[in-house]
Amino acid sequence: MKAAGIIVEYNPFHNGHLHHARSARESSGADILIAVMSGQFLQRGEPAFADKWKRTEMALANGVDLVIELPYVYATAQASDFARGAITLLDAIGCEAFCFGSEQGAIEPFLKSRQLLNRKNQEYQQKIHEAVQSGISYPKAMNEAYQAVTDGQEGFADLTKPNNILGYHYMEAAERISSSIQPLTIQRIGANYHDPIQEGLSIASATGIRKAFFEGGSLEELSAYLPAYSIEALQNFANEYGHFGSWETFYPMLRFTILREKPENLRRYAEVTEGIENLIYEAASKEQDFEGFIGRIKSKRFTRTRIQRMLTHIFTGFTWEMLKSFRQPSYLRLLGMTQNGRQYLNAQKKNIKLPIISRAADLADNSMGKLDIHASSLYQLGLGSSHLKKEFTTPPIYFG
Repeated sequence: MKAAGIIVEYNPFHNGHLHHARSARESSGADILIAVMSGQFLQRGEPAFADKWKRTEMALANGVDLVIELPYVYATAQASDFARGAITLLDAIGCEAFCFGSEQGAIEPFLKSRQLLNRKNQEYQQKIHEAVQSGISYPKAMNEAYQAVTDGQEGFADLTKPNNILGYHYMEAAERISSSIQPLTIQRIGANYHDPIQEGLSIASATGIRKAFFEGGSLEELSAYLPAYSIEALQNFANEYGHFGSWETFYPMLRFTILREKPENLRRYAEVTEGIENLIYEAASKEQDFEGFIGRIKSKRFTRTRIQRMLTHIFTGFTWEMLKSFRQPSYLRLLGMTQNGRQYLNAQKKNIKLPIISRAADLADNSMGKLDIHASSLYQLGLGSSHLKKEFTTPPIYFG
């Protein structure tokens, strides 16, 4: 059984994700489609719109055969570490290929960019360092350095685009772990990554869908952009919790956590750096809502995404010391499977490189797993749920 992998967040699962899943299976010729999916907190430093179990249900209902959780330490990391964790898991579970959506739509430019940056890595890193020292953000510094080393030549991947950037890092990660997994890409269609909803398009960005909902749109009004099962799953989530995950919902708890600490204590948390802890503390002391709070902090040097990752780590108590203690994923946390997925696991169990974990209790002695459980409990608390042990009472979802 040939397996292909995809790396996803499904925040929430929309028509563009359905296109990606179908195209990944078709372009790879795979029998099994495996998704590595972020858990309760995401790469842009946000609580998930719906929890990982509801997003797993959406995936399994729409063509994915196995869903594996990307541990918190990678799911909330910058692009290169996010990619390294995800590709390591896809390689460990036996995927022969992985497929990512990109603005580029062809794999050759990514291969050419990898070859160039391998040759000019020292020059590239030096230019990034110089750009950061000038006071700009790290993503902008990377782009400026990349433009300098490509020197206007054609045929390279456009690394100003968010999906292209992640795709490049996926390929870089596969190379660095010496994986034979084959990279594939499909053209991103419909809305761009941050675009608001546009009438007449059936594919909207997840950002646009969430924004429309939080600005007063109903799930029914968004049904043109999501598969029917996604609407059903989200409605069930709303019925259970009364609302969806967002920083606006979580802000009272975040604000309390920040103000409980002194600024000098805030710098213990991962990614909090360069004195920004003082600005975070001051903003929390003055602002009653999240948008006002983050508006006081973001700048050319500190992007909204970077700040949100800091806030996620403050909220969950994830410190620099903890970050530095982790090396590689040591398990595959199974969130859900179809009958085909179950058959694959049974057929390939001797070849899978990491233990498959189906019960949270089996992570009791694993520091990375314990962090996932802790973060999930705080997510439940942020939603206002009293069900803080949901990690232990929810088995892998079986979609037959």
